[in-house]
Amino acid sequence: MSIKPPFTELEIVKAPSGFYEGYSLPIALVSKAIMVALVVWALVWPGNASSVLSAVNGSLLNGFNSFYIVSVGLFAFFLFVLALLPATGSKLLGTPGTVPEFSNFSWFSMMFGAGLGVGLMVFATAEPLGLWGSNPVVISGDVAPNSAEAVQSAYRYTFLHYGFHAWAIYVLTGLSLAYYAYTREMPLTIRSALTPLLGKAANGFVGHLVDVLGVVATILGVSVTIGFGVSQFVDGVYAVSGAEWLMNGDADAPKPSTVGLIAALLVIMSLSILSAVSGVGRGIKYLSNLNLVLSVILLLTFVFFGSFLFAMTKFAAGLADYILHFVQMSFGAYGPQSADAFAAAIPEAAKALPAEDVAAIYGSATSPWGSLPGFTEGLPASAANLDAEAIYAAGEQGRQFGWQAGWTTFYWAWWIAFSPFVGLFLARISKGRTVREFIFGCVIAPAIVCFLWMTILGGTAIDLELNGDAAGSLIGATNTAKLFATLEQMISGGFLSAITVMCVVLIMTFLVTSADSGILVMNTIMSGGEQETGIKHRIIWGLILTAVIGALIIAGNSGAEANPFGALQNAMIIGALPFTIVMVFMMISLVKALYRDSIRAKHN
Repeated sequence: MSIKPPFTELEIVKAPSGFYEGYSLPIALVSKAIMVALVVWALVWPGNASSVLSAVNGSLLNGFNSFYIVSVGLFAFFLFVLALLPATGSKLLGTPGTVPEFSNFSWFSMMFGAGLGVGLMVFATAEPLGLWGSNPVVISGDVAPNSAEAVQSAYRYTFLHYGFHAWAIYVLTGLSLAYYAYTREMPLTIRSALTPLLGKAANGFVGHLVDVLGVVATILGVSVTIGFGVSQFVDGVYAVSGAEWLMNGDADAPKPSTVGLIAALLVIMSLSILSAVSGVGRGIKYLSNLNLVLSVILLLTFVFFGSFLFAMTKFAAGLADYILHFVQMSFGAYGPQSADAFAAAIPEAAKALPAEDVAAIYGSATSPWGSLPGFTEGLPASAANLDAEAIYAAGEQGRQFGWQAGWTTFYWAWWIAFSPFVGLFLARISKGRTVREFIFGCVIAPAIVCFLWMTILGGTAIDLELNGDAAGSLIGATNTAKLFATLEQMISGGFLSAITVMCVVLIMTFLVTSADSGILVMNTIMSGGEQETGIKHRIIWGLILTAVIGALIIAGNSGAEANPFGALQNAMIIGALPFTIVMVFMMISLVKALYRDSIRAKHN
């Protein structure tokens, strides 16, 4: 049986001279036009931008929540099957004899720093604490929020959001790109991963569109990461310096001010552009190694001064619970619950209430951020004698959908938007690895580190609240301030000051690593897969990235409910949806490529 050779004649037309020499004009110009339009819209009409993005995001989640959930579940199972099959797992990402460019230590350092560094700093304490008070087990009424019984389910969903699924998203993109770039010697760009399906069409409009979607998703994914990281950076600088101008002036609940966020953003992005100019061989490699060393120091601080034994028991229980519920969490998607469906499910006595009271009860019963006691207290007078528990139970589907859309789907969209950047970066540093080594090394190893990080840091915060030492101060702190609030409960004096300063440096280096990696990846896509790109274009895209983040922070603070990251998050989820579709086709393409390449190998 003969089989024709694969399509590898990918021809990305590049400008032969001038400012855009070596770059694809359609990709560069369209990507810039979209980003400039977004910046102008957010700066000139910030309130309109915030409200429109919020409305569009809400509509998309109503229609595509299940698509996000099921797609990510498929990505995880698909990769594990590839790794376990002998024929696919042993394939080398490169030509025969290719050896890895980086040592295992540097390889892990770079994947860890680029993939989840900022997220781990911001959410190491915030994620477990938040899920301790609100997760599907809590909102179903099985356990009370912020109780000892709620800790296990809190870690079940913490591990879900930062575990195998999260890294599977990155690795699917990275493996697809690495396979075609190093096995078939094609350009290291997004459209290469779809050539088994697109064929020659990848050289035209469709190919340009795929790469533009990759650039847009990268910008928005990196923007959200940097936005959260900059906020935590401001919290850290404030903890060290006490500079009031960095905060919003609220003594009871201080939050980074818009001025403080923009000032910190300018500092971080200036350093990021300088690092991006130095290239992956120097800037990112050295910063990644520094990140890993400082991360170990911070982790050891929590091991020796935090609640290590408590955390380790929660690690073991949480990991077992995560694995037992792995299939259900992978594919258990919820749809929205309409007002009519809720009205049909409530007890007969409640159906006789005035329409405005039923509408108010519907909003409260389907809110994922409430609780049964709060719902009962907020019932209108006309419903005071009704069965509050039965009415509340009627809204469970709405609560589960709202929670899933607000937590899990937000994370899946974030990781998907981040995946062109992290995936392409993982591909760049993984030449010479086998498929099995790439999947297990980039899915299981960093996920286990994330689990340990979340349980040691987050477990200490939960234990401080459970035993009464924190007295609600950690739950009440903002997400980006929870790490520093936890440190203040653990240690004091000069040691606290030194660790806080180290955390500020660590946040800064994580931010710089993420931003300069993103800048390099965007330039790689626009240059048709070239790994060495022009310095002036790195600087320009660094400035565009800065403008996008700054403009959307301003727009977020101009909305009806001021949230500096609201517009950023909404734009990111919207931008991630088209790339989710691209990733589904990447998976299908990789199946076809691996199958047909195995037939070619058998027939020489």
